[in-house]
Amino acid sequence: MKHAGAGALQSLSEVLESLRRRTPLVEKRPGIFYVSGKAFLHFHEDRAGIFADVRDHGNWRRFPVNSVAEYATLLAAVDDCLSVR
Repeated sequence: MKHAGAGALQSLSEVLESLRRRTPLVEKRPGIFYVSGKAFLHFHEDRAGIFADVRDHGNWRRFPVNSVAEYATLLAAVDDCLSVR
């Protein structure tokens, strides 16, 4: 599964803007976020859609991000992970 390209990231503009407002996150490259110098979140795309990989307490979890409901689930998971730090 390849990292999300510019077109996929464009379709995620609302989610990306919301992520950029979370101060612990540092966007090193478009759609690739770090926390405290460690990779934390990035996006992939394939025929099944767009997915986000989030480092959840040391383990990577994959979230589909193809609908508003899935965006909300991703953002809730990110907030949960960030609240522990």
